[in-house]
Amino acid sequence: MEPNPMVGAVIVRDGQLIGEGWHERFGGPHAEIQALKSAQNPKGSTLFVTLEPCCHHGKTPPCTEAIIKSGIRRVVFGFEDPNPLVSGAGLARLKSAGIEVTGPILDDLAKDLLAPYLMLSTKCRPWVIAKTATSLDGKIATTTGNSKWITSEQARSHAHYWRGRVDAIVIGIGTVLADNPRLAARPKGPRESVRVVFDRSGKLPSDTVLVKTAREFPTMVVTSPASSPEWRQLMESNGIEILNFNHDPIAEFLDESGKRKWTRVLIEGGGGLAGSFLDKGLVDELHHYQAPILIGGCKATSGFMGDGCQLLNGAWKGRLVECHQLGVDLFRRYVRSSI
Repeated sequence: MEPNPMVGAVIVRDGQLIGEGWHERFGGPHAEIQALKSAQNPKGSTLFVTLEPCCHHGKTPPCTEAIIKSGIRRVVFGFEDPNPLVSGAGLARLKSAGIEVTGPILDDLAKDLLAPYLMLSTKCRPWVIAKTATSLDGKIATTTGNSKWITSEQARSHAHYWRGRVDAIVIGIGTVLADNPRLAARPKGPRESVRVVFDRSGKLPSDTVLVKTAREFPTMVVTSPASSPEWRQLMESNGIEILNFNHDPIAEFLDESGKRKWTRVLIEGGGGLAGSFLDKGLVDELHHYQAPILIGGCKATSGFMGDGCQLLNGAWKGRLVECHQLGVDLFRRYVRSSI
């Protein structure tokens, strides 16, 4: 459904569910329309919906008009839509038609569900997920750089599930040179993610798996004028899109991602790049796969490098929103508590 928001709707009369629906795909009917279609006679009932109903013509007609025409008596919504084409106007239209409007209710839960859409709508950038697979002591590799495999096959399979549900999978050139990854979801998910490599000085070799499969899977390299024009031309001849940024590659990449209406990007592999996003305050969500092993070593690589915070009150703080066992490993999903 993205870049549209994740929205669900139910219709209730006298405490009984009579209709339900959700926004299944981008360009398809909205949740409210699906719920109305599933209800035999919604007149006089109450519609519960995650997000304020739209009141403008986009890829589909406005939901407010369908709600008014259906005879719905009351609408209860979870969160007001920040889209400037809506932003309270949908609620006003319903009220002007004599429909009782209640909300926002459970807005923290609705905000969690809608987070990527809200980020794109309000800050014009995608929701950034950082993924790390560590030992109990927070290491992603030994002092010799050995990292395959810290986590179990079940954990790696779960990570592939997420690869197929984001717009881009992002790694640094160090990870490419160390692991020569393919970065494709297995099996394929509902989205075809763009594989993105941050490579400031142009070190990506043409014989890597990423370059060899660039015509099979969309691939992008974020670089700078420090890379040679000849190397950039070579990469483009292999089917790779080049983004050449001058000042702040991370900020400029996220700005470009927002222009492309990307809603989720996944930072994978390497503590250096993950640490750079963290230092800039640009990690919105953390996926932490933890193996029941201890690696040790003060020089062993950690999941997040970079400068780090100077004082504990500046540390990244997360809310645990998901936790379960994957084989012998533990998966935890956190959302930044200030979001």
